[in-house]
Amino acid sequence: MTGTAAQGQTLRQLGPTVYLPSAVFSTGIGAVAPVIVLTATGLGANPAVAAVVAGLLGLGQISGSLPAGVMISRVGERRTMLAASAFAVPALLACMFAPNVLLLGAAVALLGICGSAWALSRHAYLTEAVRPELRARAMSTLGGVGRIGTFTGPFLGAGAMHLAGLDGAYLVAIAGVSLATVVLIVLPPVPHDRAVPPGAERPRLWTIIRTHQRTLRTLGFAVLLVGALRASRQTILPLWGVSLGLSPATIGLIYGVSGGIDMLLFYPAGKLMDRHGRRAAAVPAMALLGVAHTLLPFAGGVFGLAAVGVLMGVGNGLSAGLVMTLGADASPSAGRAEFLGAWRLCSDIGQGGGPLLIGAITAVATLSTAAVAVGGSGLLAAFLLHRWIKPQRS
Repeated sequence: MTGTAAQGQTLRQLGPTVYLPSAVFSTGIGAVAPVIVLTATGLGANPAVAAVVAGLLGLGQISGSLPAGVMISRVGERRTMLAASAFAVPALLACMFAPNVLLLGAAVALLGICGSAWALSRHAYLTEAVRPELRARAMSTLGGVGRIGTFTGPFLGAGAMHLAGLDGAYLVAIAGVSLATVVLIVLPPVPHDRAVPPGAERPRLWTIIRTHQRTLRTLGFAVLLVGALRASRQTILPLWGVSLGLSPATIGLIYGVSGGIDMLLFYPAGKLMDRHGRRAAAVPAMALLGVAHTLLPFAGGVFGLAAVGVLMGVGNGLSAGLVMTLGADASPSAGRAEFLGAWRLCSDIGQGGGPLLIGAITAVATLSTAAVAVGGSGLLAAFLLHRWIKPQRS
């Protein structure tokens, strides 16, 4: 089938071949995300070193973005995902049996690279596969199934840990990655794959980046702030709960409610962007996240923190699929995978830098100062997105 034929697909048709493998893979990776720190401390790492080891997952994602884009262009999305799975399983086994923190850190970074390759492969495919009027819904659904996976994965991992200790979470992850790979192999190939035909001129990565440097400097910087806001939300909400002296169970409940609201909004967010333009979701989403962070210092108890958590969930939910949709809109037909790799790098840098910004400001000032600073970044992101996103055509 040609690329034009692929563009006639509906979201329901994309479900088994695109969304199902991604959901299973995300569930597997989600199962181990909370236990990496515990594995590191079990190997003798102090809390600071354990936090660095956990952060290597994000560093792997950052370092994997550009190579994944080049690989997708050369061998196609499906082969890229199969290669990522082939490395992800050994990486998980290495996490299980790592004799020291150094090997654990290397395995965690490799796992991040594999996750980046999977995410970018699906992003590149959907950019080609759906009609422009369905693009935001397709991207927000992809983001939604990923969030569902990362939300349910820890629960599956926790259940397995009751039976097999920390190894149980890694076994769930191995099962998830393996099952996603089997689904990918068994189901029919998607109608379009982004590999450059043999003999055709391959676009050079740095040429693509230079050609589109203005987009990456402007809208790409706004996307970097989006990534930072999203990641900081996951860090600062539990930290504020700890500063209030709340129990871990209460903090977990508030965090879970915020995440639940976030998940419920992924499809409405895509529909809003498709019908009323990208600004309609992007600007209020970042404004809400910014205001929520700014209000955090006024949350003096359970109900105040819960209210802020709900506001963060709404803001984050409205931004579901936003980064992928904007990247798809801005991507060129030639060198698309390479461009999307650079685009994802912008977001990944933000996601990696958000928690570091909170830690740095808190170290020299207070957590309240960090919350207000991040809140200001959210309002700046809303302004820049309004400025640089092209308005919807009537």
